[in-house]
Amino acid sequence: MTTPQPPTEPPPTPADEPPADWVLAPPTSTEPAAPPQPPPGAAPPGFGPPVPVAPGFGPPAPPYGHPPVPPQYGAPQYGYPAAPAPAQQPVDGPEFMAVDRHNSVVVDSAGVAFEDHGHSAEFPWHEIRSVHYKAGPNGKTLMVAVVHLDSRFYECVVDAKGRDQLAGWFAQLAPVLGYYRPLT
Repeated sequence: MTTPQPPTEPPPTPADEPPADWVLAPPTSTEPAAPPQPPPGAAPPGFGPPVPVAPGFGPPAPPYGHPPVPPQYGAPQYGYPAAPAPAQQPVDGPEFMAVDRHNSVVVDSAGVAFEDHGHSAEFPWHEIRSVHYKAGPNGKTLMVAVVHLDSRFYECVVDAKGRDQLAGWFAQLAPVLGYYRPLT
């Protein structure tokens, strides 16, 4: 039976002879190298004309001698920014509007528009299959539903101050819808 032998290592090389596949660097000095000197008559570093720099991110630097113009702002505004004014379209026919403190329904020549607690939805006439309306269960709310051509429907509920106001809304809404969506 033989005893296991430890793996054999290559014979050590003398310290002054590196392996044949190594590339030798030139010997270095232990003294620090002197910084390069500018040619005679040249300005010292940091003086003289600016060195051109490749363009980077952001706007270009302003030219020397012209201070930047600060932006002109109005008086500070607090709260939510004002909504842009909608473009006014000429009225081609009758209009209907029912509004409470949170919701609204508008029917005009552009179509039907709902606003529900600050969220608005506009439905042009060419996308509407039908418009339905009825009184709510308590007799003081107007419920309006718009049915799209693809059968999706959206509804909005507007609270009337009383039954008399709701009756007035029904009297106004019926002829306006009949004008834009006549029964054929």
